[in-house]
Amino acid sequence: MEQHVIRPVRAEEWQKVKEFRLDALRDPVAPMAFLETLEQASAQPDSFWQERARRAAEGVQVKQFVAEDAGGRWDGSVSVFVEAQGDADFFGRVIPENQGHVVGVFVRPGQRGSGLTDALFEAALQWMWSLEEPVLSRARLFVHEGNERAGGFYRRFGFRASGLVVPKPGDASAKELEYLYPRPAAA
Repeated sequence: MEQHVIRPVRAEEWQKVKEFRLDALRDPVAPMAFLETLEQASAQPDSFWQERARRAAEGVQVKQFVAEDAGGRWDGSVSVFVEAQGDADFFGRVIPENQGHVVGVFVRPGQRGSGLTDALFEAALQWMWSLEEPVLSRARLFVHEGNERAGGFYRRFGFRASGLVVPKPGDASAKELEYLYPRPAAA
């Protein structure tokens, strides 16, 4: 694996946030991995991307981490949303406890299997466990039933299927599987 720095995005990097997201949505597995389409993301105005980068950099309700190589190229990214107990989630279900929701996982094809995804997840979980308010008791994510590569990584990393299965938004014939990762006792 070439050398990468894992770090949070900065608000002024909104154009790179946009470019990287569009690259992720061009990936052949994007229709299975993401709820947003390339067409939807491409149609967003600059103000959308500026706000997205600002919020992800601020790190109150969401934090985005990137893997940046020595030349400044982003080769991977992961974001975490804070979900508060009692609120409704994306699927309209009541959130049972304070948790982090991992989304937007993407590593460029040439970097997959290199350890970069592990490093991104370690940074994201470390940030989650560092929050003092609210204290998050677990991480969760959803993976498409047919995305075995991603599911395999999540299981290897320590996530476990919760048993919750929901229809994929926009395609009720496809299923999304919830995976959970409990807060370590030492965190």
